[in-house]
Amino acid sequence: MDLGLTAKVALVTAASQGLGRASADALAREGMQVAICARDEAVTRRVAEELHAATGARVEGFVCDLTDSAAISIMVDAVLARFGTVHVLVNNAGGPPPGQFADVSDADWQRAFELTLMSQVRMTRAVLPAMRAQRWGRVINLSSYSVKQPIPDIVLSNSLRLGGIGWAKSIASSLAADNVLINTIATGWTLTDRVAQMATSRAAAGERDSSAVLAEIAAGIPLKRLARPEEIADVVAFLASERASYITGTVIPVDGGIIQSPT
Repeated sequence: MDLGLTAKVALVTAASQGLGRASADALAREGMQVAICARDEAVTRRVAEELHAATGARVEGFVCDLTDSAAISIMVDAVLARFGTVHVLVNNAGGPPPGQFADVSDADWQRAFELTLMSQVRMTRAVLPAMRAQRWGRVINLSSYSVKQPIPDIVLSNSLRLGGIGWAKSIASSLAADNVLINTIATGWTLTDRVAQMATSRAAAGERDSSAVLAEIAAGIPLKRLARPEEIADVVAFLASERASYITGTVIPVDGGIIQSPT
């Protein structure tokens, strides 16, 4: 299937590892030019070189702290200067740290707000003029199945990711007039460093091994395993494509069947 992405430009945030890196890899393999960003300059440069070597696509790395409004503006301006435009934005960010309500401070809430919600808002606002000018754009938000079904011990993520869904749905209609589509992927348990961190936290609280925690999580998933990052990335590539031209304002679970609600 031709996804119609050859030579288009993608910007993928927090792409040095996990779902961000997998998404950048999938889009590069579809022939896109890809800009990636992360906080560590050396790591970002290395990942860009590795993705280029693996795919043959143009991949360039940019430094950005997604909690910093000024840094986002500077980074997007640099991407636009180097690539000329952005067709596809993949909003990804490492989730806020795990913790129960009694364990998190006002400072924790504020940082999680900046990282989980405002990074999406600011990144999208920065690329929209280019997307609207070319009357073609895709904004794909990587979120969590917690927007449908709260996950124990991650009150910050459970709360703020719902804000992201409300924001995306609120702007979908106005963006559609310019053929800019915005969708959210509600990811399930996936084999990433973030999930390993959560497993370690749960293991410490229960005085057991993190591998036992991961096995317990897998047992609760109908498919009986955690997702591979590339399985999420394949859905990112589809939503970025011409084949997804009539999908906007949606939340698409890629969760192995773990969400139990009917809607």
